[in-house]
Amino acid sequence: MTQTYKTLSGRPLSALTFGTMQFGGNADAAESRAMYDAARAAGINHFDTAVGYTDGASEEVTGRLIAHERGDVFLATKVAYAGGAGRDNIRTQFDQSRRQLGHDSVDLLYIHRFHPESDPQETFSTLAEMQEQGLVRHIGVSNYAAWQVMKAQAVAHALGTRIDAIQPMYSLVKRQAEVELFPMCDDQGIGIHAYSPLGGGLLTGKYTGGGTGRLTENEMYRKRYAADIYRAAAEKLGEIAAEAGAHPATLAVAWAAAHPARPSPIISARSLEQLRPSLAAVDYRLDDTLYDRLAALVPAPPKATDRAEEA
Repeated sequence: MTQTYKTLSGRPLSALTFGTMQFGGNADAAESRAMYDAARAAGINHFDTAVGYTDGASEEVTGRLIAHERGDVFLATKVAYAGGAGRDNIRTQFDQSRRQLGHDSVDLLYIHRFHPESDPQETFSTLAEMQEQGLVRHIGVSNYAAWQVMKAQAVAHALGTRIDAIQPMYSLVKRQAEVELFPMCDDQGIGIHAYSPLGGGLLTGKYTGGGTGRLTENEMYRKRYAADIYRAAAEKLGEIAAEAGAHPATLAVAWAAAHPARPSPIISARSLEQLRPSLAAVDYRLDDTLYDRLAALVPAPPKATDRAEEA
């Protein structure tokens, strides 16, 4: 789909998004600067963070790095992962976010996850007010199911605004977003900024060689990617990458970006060395044969109606 939002200077958004979750944490100041500079040199102008990433340090580092070129960088952040999506919590966390960023406004503000106990009228009327006040240019939602997005979209429309972006999980091994989220976004003109295109690092190939990282250090990620089919897919991806003369991470990111819905994969890393294979996806183009070969590593989920004869 064609995105309808741009940087403040009017430039279209890059095909890839850079996630600064590691800034101020696993990535120190020097590595954060090196990765930011490399991303900008590769043409990336969309940077994504959240109020709680690395206890606020992610926003602090990101805000400093973009300060000299704010108009040319599209800044996205997220609030309300914890505490519900009520007015007071959204406002309180966004005020904290602005302090940490050192910027009064953002280009895109996501509600970080769906809160069933929160009144969507209160949630999105708060965001609509913030738009009117010039604090937020665009509204997004993260980790929402398709029905939750459409419920939010209906409320937003009644308030004279809209959901412009979503942030779902999407990779070669996590393809659920294809079932309803991607078709919904195509229908509604919603931008897709997909996180974890490398499957928590699984698709980099490092774990097949006994490496360590999120999948060995974080129980949530270990459970998320524990299925044998995912491990087998990662091994096969490594074999295909070797044949293609590319890094597995490059193929994984390029594959995610090549879906007809045109999601923008959010790439991230702990260091510039770790980032380079993902950055290489900026210029890597998959032909249809290679795309289909990679897509076959983990079967696509069935259509939402489960009518296999319509596939």
